[in-house]
Amino acid sequence: MRKTSLTALARELLERAAGQANGRSSDTLVGGHEQVLRQTVIALLAGQSMGEHESPGEATLQVLRGRVRLSAGSTDWEGWDGDLLIIPAERHSLTAVEDAAVLLTVAKSLN
Repeated sequence: MRKTSLTALARELLERAAGQANGRSSDTLVGGHEQVLRQTVIALLAGQSMGEHESPGEATLQVLRGRVRLSAGSTDWEGWDGDLLIIPAERHSLTAVEDAAVLLTVAKSLN
């Protein structure tokens, strides 16, 4: 068994993102591309985004810190500390409205 402080990791990744040209940083905690379950903490500085991309499978986004906007088509959802967003099974993007860290959980089929 492993224990991880998501609060400490979010703080660390935001500090790391501040030193990156793209204002982003991430760390995969569980799984990987070859497994069904993957959990990744992603830090984005205010104004930074993950451009529109396909949904890799069933996914949720838990806001650990800050505020984000999840967009799909003409629909936007905002999430703040503690919010859980269900990621739609369509092309979507994520933007940090303010410095933010999120926990992305993905369960994908291995067909």
